[in-house]
Amino acid sequence: VKAVVLDPRNDFNVDQTLTKKDVQNLTQLCVTRLLDTTNPSLSTIKMQVYFDMNYANRAELLSEQHRVLEGRLAPVVRDITESRPHVQEIESVYQTIVSYVLLSSGLGSPTDIEVVREVTAGLQSVFPQREMITFISLSKKNKEQQLKNLAKLVTGIRLYNKECGKGGSSIDDLPAILNESIPSATQTVDERLNTCHRLAHQYTALLESMQEDQHRYAQLSSFKLKEALFNVRQYEAFLCILLSDAITSAQEVENLNVQFAATMEQLKNTVQNKVSIDTKDVFPLFVALSNLWSGFQNEILLLSFLTNMTNNLQQFSEIQSQLFPEEVLTSLLEGVTVKSDEERIRETMGTRVNVSDFKNQEWLFPETTDNFDQLLIQYHGFCAHAIGVKGLTLPG
Repeated sequence: VKAVVLDPRNDFNVDQTLTKKDVQNLTQLCVTRLLDTTNPSLSTIKMQVYFDMNYANRAELLSEQHRVLEGRLAPVVRDITESRPHVQEIESVYQTIVSYVLLSSGLGSPTDIEVVREVTAGLQSVFPQREMITFISLSKKNKEQQLKNLAKLVTGIRLYNKECGKGGSSIDDLPAILNESIPSATQTVDERLNTCHRLAHQYTALLESMQEDQHRYAQLSSFKLKEALFNVRQYEAFLCILLSDAITSAQEVENLNVQFAATMEQLKNTVQNKVSIDTKDVFPLFVALSNLWSGFQNEILLLSFLTNMTNNLQQFSEIQSQLFPEEVLTSLLEGVTVKSDEERIRETMGTRVNVSDFKNQEWLFPETTDNFDQLLIQYHGFCAHAIGVKGLTLPG
């Protein structure tokens, strides 16, 4: 609806309330647009709606994941923190704590007996059942805090034991998975971006050629070609966002790998060949291991999201191959010079706009405009004049 209203060809006045006739006209135009499955603009709108409804940045995704996990654990936490068990019920509450530790770590299934035994042994080593009497006397807030600390301690112990070959068979090797999967995901986005760049450059060259010689392309619709160009540029913009996220994830995983290896090595040096170990020396290291592993788990979540977004976005660009199959495009481009965005920028570098040629436009130049670098530049850096006058997405 917004796209139809803002289209100047439809003569809607956005500053006035729509009349009944306007609404009828708007409805008809929207229906016509929705039914025209050969128009790339419909795919572009669907793509924009999909991205707007589904994309979330790192902080938003992880915040939502934390909220969901807290919600799942809430009933278990209440069972533990709000109960005032009799002596004979203490063991049952202790087992609930074991369940909490396991569920909050995300390392293994609560139905796997071996995993439950492993978690129980880890918990008993830092929080024997005899300490339950003291735990029960704590305030609800302090109980919740201790539960979180215990979960991290036990998770760190399990990760250390896995490293030493003493359990942890149910714990996936997340660093190895990420080290293999992130480059693969990045390559997929890169390949699709390269396709976008190629098509955008070809469409732009064709449109320029059509403006010079309209008779040569009598069978080609410049309107649909422009809409296809906008579609591929929009797809390119979304892929760039996903690629940036993938690069951020790769950098984060690299940092996590270094920190995890260093912490594990420090823990080994602290624990090995020692008859007695002070808890104040090792407990912080177990917690650090747990926190770093949570970082790996976050990256797995982000990678899954990135992969799904990349795969689901592709459907909105499929109209390109339907309207302009590669063999048709190759034929149309015979004798046409296709320039990349970089080549166009190099060609026009240093060329200045003659302001007197444009009576109704205001031009802002970096060297004469205050705080130019802080201005909100629209159209992803494409020339607004070229878009408005020629329907071309030219950089600069």
